[in-house]
Amino acid sequence: MMGRYEKRILNELLDKYENSKSFKGTNKVNQRFKVRISNLFPRYEDHSDYDLFRAVNEEVDVLARKGFVVPRVTGGGVIREVYLNVEVMEEVYSYINRVPRDDINARLEELISKYKGNGEILEEYLKDQLKRIGENRSVRFFSGDFEEFERILMAVRELEDLQGEQFIREFSVRLYKDSKAFGQIQGKVESILYDYGDFPDKDEILGNLNLMRTPTYVNFKGSGKVSLSGQEIDLSRLDSDIAISSSMLDKIESVQVFKGKVITVENLTSFHRFMEEGYFVLYLGGFHNRVRRDFIRMLHDQNSEARFYHFGDIDAGGFLILEHLRRTTGIKIIAYNMDLDTLKKYEKMGKPLTENDRKRLGKLREGQFREIVEYMLENNVKLEQEAIV
Repeated sequence: MMGRYEKRILNELLDKYENSKSFKGTNKVNQRFKVRISNLFPRYEDHSDYDLFRAVNEEVDVLARKGFVVPRVTGGGVIREVYLNVEVMEEVYSYINRVPRDDINARLEELISKYKGNGEILEEYLKDQLKRIGENRSVRFFSGDFEEFERILMAVRELEDLQGEQFIREFSVRLYKDSKAFGQIQGKVESILYDYGDFPDKDEILGNLNLMRTPTYVNFKGSGKVSLSGQEIDLSRLDSDIAISSSMLDKIESVQVFKGKVITVENLTSFHRFMEEGYFVLYLGGFHNRVRRDFIRMLHDQNSEARFYHFGDIDAGGFLILEHLRRTTGIKIIAYNMDLDTLKKYEKMGKPLTENDRKRLGKLREGQFREIVEYMLENNVKLEQEAIV
């Protein structure tokens, strides 16, 4: 039976080999791969722990007799270093039941090839991983479990192509025949989508792609009229908003905006408080998903003369949501109360920036929000839209 010190020593040597230029075939000279025993086992040269000293020496002797390593021994039988015998690599891998990295990479490349051409985000991720393999670097979000890795690729592919709303547990059953399987890889899937896609907020990615925990409702109110299933609802005659579930949106026949102004509002409190005359007001719910974007496009298509506004937080998230809303709807949406004058007016109600705020704002320095972003960074301030009255 193989000893635990044998396995530790050989794994360390193989790690050095697999991370070397020799493994990549780019080294022009022969390399030797060694480990210092006292670095692996700090108490090895501690004379008070003779049992460890003896056990390590015995197991190194086993490896040396098998021809896997060449030890360098000094006085008193102390083993300073152990060198890998690169002539018997196949036997070394087999002895510790380790799969060579070449075999792992070949299998990864096969899986990547299977999923190429299935969505822009997935394609960007896979292209990057092929580059990493070519550079002898680890594949991101691959833990060594090929089945898990394929489940991740499958989820990203399906999410990019998800048209109608679907609940998370139903999605998981459909893909894996297990209602909890998606939850086990959800974090990695969200990370791929966020890192290789175009989403301002990682927490809202799944909802943006129509994967929901609960049904989506579109809340709206104000100056307009909705024709739904053969009946008309005059919103201007109501004291509050109405909400329509995503499953009923396709039953909306038309939406008429009376005064030619539509505004999306990021947060719920501000949506309920917004009472300005002449606006058709739509609650965005933080980061908008496809259901709400489709509704906004319908509003635009049926009211081509209307002007569209967005009212959100004066922070990185608010600016990114507005930018993303413009890109994904194709509508020229005007920022409402998200300018420098508004920030200065309510600055006493502001909050200090976090490190993450500063990082995200830094990416917006060269865009259309440059002036207000510079002010926010210099004065360490951001403003929630609820503070604007």
